[in-house]
Amino acid sequence: MSAKLPIKVCFVTVGATASFEELVRAALDPSFVTALEKNGYSHLMVQYGKNAAIYHNFLKQYPPERRPWQRIDVGGFSFHEHGLGGEFALAQADISKGRSGSGTILEVLRMGIPLIVVPNPSLQDNHQEELARQLQKQGYVVASHYQNLCQALQQAEQLRARMLRWPPVRGPGQKNQPTLEQVMSDEMGFVD
Repeated sequence: MSAKLPIKVCFVTVGATASFEELVRAALDPSFVTALEKNGYSHLMVQYGKNAAIYHNFLKQYPPERRPWQRIDVGGFSFHEHGLGGEFALAQADISKGRSGSGTILEVLRMGIPLIVVPNPSLQDNHQEELARQLQKQGYVVASHYQNLCQALQQAEQLRARMLRWPPVRGPGQKNQPTLEQVMSDEMGFVD
């Protein structure tokens, strides 16, 4: 009787409103799927939003008998009206990767899942990149460009090993660091 491998899920989300074709393509790239397999992942779930054609073309190009990876199930969907809580729960203790929407980031951080934050460069004012950089600087996430997902995966596995407890304990080295609340307030335009 063969031992059943543990379930380890990488969940990718692009959101519902803006297209993020580059992230969907990068997440479905065989080199990334193979990197997931090498790191013990059993599932890749892609919330592809408005990019269904990319996902379906991937399935046609890589039917089960022609996939260079052996042990990863790849699934996808466009959007769930009830939110992504169920998918995040499925990925809990594994990894989540997604665009830099503040709601997604907060939900994943609350669950204690290693998170790769990928800012969407097509959005105006690049607030996502600023938020991603600040959260990476504080040790909460891995910020990455969609072209560097394999490297970001390695960083996320290292992050998993040293993840900070949420909410953070403010230490002497963090005195002048803005809190997550301050960063979110600045990004959302809230005035004290």
